[in-house]
Amino acid sequence: MARRSAPLLRRLVSSPPPLPGHGGGARRTVTYMPRPGDGTPRPVTLIPGDGIGPLVTGAVQQVMEAMHAPLYFETYDVHGNMPAVPPAVIDSIRRNKVCLKGGLATPVGGGVSSLNMQLRKELDLYASLVNCANVPGLPTRHKNVDIVVIRENTEGEYSGLEHEVVPGVVESLKVTPNLYGNLVANTAAGLVGGTGVMPGGNVGQDHAIFEQGASAGNVGNDNLVEQQRANPVALLLSSAMMLRHLQFPSFADRLETAVKRVVEEGRYRTKDLGGDSMTQEVTDAVIANLA
Repeated sequence: MARRSAPLLRRLVSSPPPLPGHGGGARRTVTYMPRPGDGTPRPVTLIPGDGIGPLVTGAVQQVMEAMHAPLYFETYDVHGNMPAVPPAVIDSIRRNKVCLKGGLATPVGGGVSSLNMQLRKELDLYASLVNCANVPGLPTRHKNVDIVVIRENTEGEYSGLEHEVVPGVVESLKVTPNLYGNLVANTAAGLVGGTGVMPGGNVGQDHAIFEQGASAGNVGNDNLVEQQRANPVALLLSSAMMLRHLQFPSFADRLETAVKRVVEEGRYRTKDLGGDSMTQEVTDAVIANLA
């Protein structure tokens, strides 16, 4: 884990310009620093998933269409009770390099492995990225929280990394192992208002899957599905991360700004954020706030 992920993680934290003599070969990396794309529409594999997944991924589709984002979705019907991820889905992600995913239910007992873990191992998505930050207008006990949790997805050890942000200032980065990283991410979510406002993704050298940042609550419950009141904010913010990954930073900024404006205004919020709005009402409000 340490040898193969250290260069990637350093780029995610600092993304400095290449130093003379370090151009190297044409090695592919993943970065979320805004860079201009060529505007060509990009295919993205879409897995609506289980529970509230179709609701929140549907919200993302509506917003992307409203803002004329330069991408289109290849949608696949995948559910957590399947014995394995269909080969066609794996092929689609390998071809497109990027996937947006709703929650997949994890079977309990019975010797059935999680499709989430199958996807991570099959595509070597060795790093989970979760962004925990205060959202303006959402009351929390702790202010000025801005935490990025990076945990390993496919191995059991962890490593400590350090880099110099500016001369004389050294930042230490610890990559947490899977179990502990999950606990840290879910705890950090509580500091900023819950998992419903926490974006994230799972990335590797060549592929990335974007989804809600914490596994807790990403499938929801029957009441949320029946009442159509699932919170789409986390997946919308994850979609902004995806747009930056695809090198469409202006679209990412528009989406993120619109989402945060809706939360800050407070008129349209789902129950977990102190409101009583339906998923569609929040989605419509985001679309109305697109600059």
